[in-house]
Amino acid sequence: MTNDPPLIAILDDEPDIRRLLADTLEDAGFRTASFGRATEFEAALRRMAPDACLIDLGLPDRDGLALVHRLATQSGAAIIIISGRAQVQDRVTGLELGADDYVIKPFDPAEVVARIRARLRKPARETARTGQTASFAGWAADFDRYALTAPDGAETPLSHAEAEMLRMFLDSPRRLISRAQMLESLGGTAGDSFDRAMDVRISRLRTKLGEDPRNPRLIKTIYGAGYIFLSEVIWG
Repeated sequence: MTNDPPLIAILDDEPDIRRLLADTLEDAGFRTASFGRATEFEAALRRMAPDACLIDLGLPDRDGLALVHRLATQSGAAIIIISGRAQVQDRVTGLELGADDYVIKPFDPAEVVARIRARLRKPARETARTGQTASFAGWAADFDRYALTAPDGAETPLSHAEAEMLRMFLDSPRRLISRAQMLESLGGTAGDSFDRAMDVRISRLRTKLGEDPRNPRLIKTIYGAGYIFLSEVIWG
């Protein structure tokens, strides 16, 4: 187990922004790796595993949203979009595709640091556990590998955002979790785009858990109140 500071990958085609983010993050105690093109960034991912990625959408050689979606399905890193696209639909799309947060340019570097810390913060109950695998209703969730294993042994990857939400439910089984508590736990910013992103993530979790959308057995909606996870959970 390493005690190295978290590694933050920065992907932005503007050198001044890369330098500003790298300097601010390193002053805050993080390690950084900066890239101006998606091809360089993707090549580097084969030899490094960042804890969080800051992704600009306006890349010269790749569609930023497509890259965010691929990272969300193949990487365990937290993903924060940093973009000049300020339209609500852009924010909603980015969050729906698997990003954990969305920061609009121009930005306060200190805010970016705060959002990264919120994304990487581990709940106190989690740090006390001896393992990062939870079993429930025949399923197993491995939060080290971001993998969900079905009762028949089939394995499905989890994005960082999906894993965060599932872990929130597994930490509080058979207890009502309000949308306000979800907002606080997941470190989002109140608003329609984050609300919609939460709904999308819950829908994706239900799909991966083989839930009937008309009558889910595990993640139950309590209309006007929040959600309840209806299963015993064993951590190992």
